[in-house]
Amino acid sequence: MNVKALILSAALASLAPWAAIAATDAPAAGATASVGYTTGEVKKVDAEQGKITLKHGPIDNLGMPGMTMVFRAEAAVLAKVKPGDNVRFKADKVDGAIKVTELVSQ
Repeated sequence: MNVKALILSAALASLAPWAAIAATDAPAAGATASVGYTTGEVKKVDAEQGKITLKHGPIDNLGMPGMTMVFRAEAAVLAKVKPGDNVRFKADKVDGAIKVTELVSQ
């Protein structure tokens, strides 16, 4: 092996650990940023319409201050709660509407 090839090989080998770190830190193609939980209180559940009214704190990923508002939600999410429950939830824009994507009773 000639000297140039040896130096290039050593240089590339020294970069391999950094490439692995960069690959694990980067989001997958098409992935969205991580969404954190927000706390709230269930005010109303409308399972027929697929809606839930929550009085909530700030939703950072949506740039939204705390308020009371109606969200879309799947039936499985709505079945977990009733008015008066304190919850932690994740919300995000899905198909143009703000939707509760995860919900956990506290």
